[in-house]
Amino acid sequence: MAQGNVIVGGAGASAGGSKVQINHLSAGRVPAGATVERTVANEVLQGETIQLELKVTDFSAATQVAEAINRRAGASGPIAQAIDARVIQIRLPEPSRRVAFMAELENIDVVQLAPPAKVIVNARTGSVVMNQSVMLEPSAVAHGNLSVAVSSTPVISQPAPFSQGSTVVAERADITIKQDSGALRMLEGAARLADVVKALNSLGASAQDLIAILQALKAAGSLKAELQII
Repeated sequence: MAQGNVIVGGAGASAGGSKVQINHLSAGRVPAGATVERTVANEVLQGETIQLELKVTDFSAATQVAEAINRRAGASGPIAQAIDARVIQIRLPEPSRRVAFMAELENIDVVQLAPPAKVIVNARTGSVVMNQSVMLEPSAVAHGNLSVAVSSTPVISQPAPFSQGSTVVAERADITIKQDSGALRMLEGAARLADVVKALNSLGASAQDLIAILQALKAAGSLKAELQII
């Protein structure tokens, strides 16, 4: 279950038939709102081994964690083994030392590897966040905006005198379609985050347009990063 304050990344107001809205008002998050109704059985230290699971799937990180644990074990011999890119299996000592052993594992320092290249896109707020590992290959981008405006004007139809007719209110709609020209721009290859940001800013695109451009760059193979939409 979850309860608590809902954080909504938008704002809106309406009055007299007019309405203004920024981002989405029907989607939000309840931070730290989970409530556990039934205790989950904990049998972590009951077996002969324990498995540690990394937050990110990475063969290099799993190997380094296992090597760091084995160095800490010293003369006891290797006690940790990387099963795959996410799970590390560790042999536990006798039951009386297991709690202290887990406390030692928590304090082992592991050299931080460069995080995998990732671009996070928040479709609700239009936010785009990328880490320092993102790379951009040379590419050409053309992006144009298409906007459709519909305006309605009330028209009053007045009957002739003594015609026994009634006044009728109708509406006249005017529709305008505008498409901005999209010039083809060359994006130079960039290996540093600052260069990637500079190349994307040269397009002069809004946040919503930038999301579409990033998706297209990923599909074309020019964006060297994982694109995650939340």
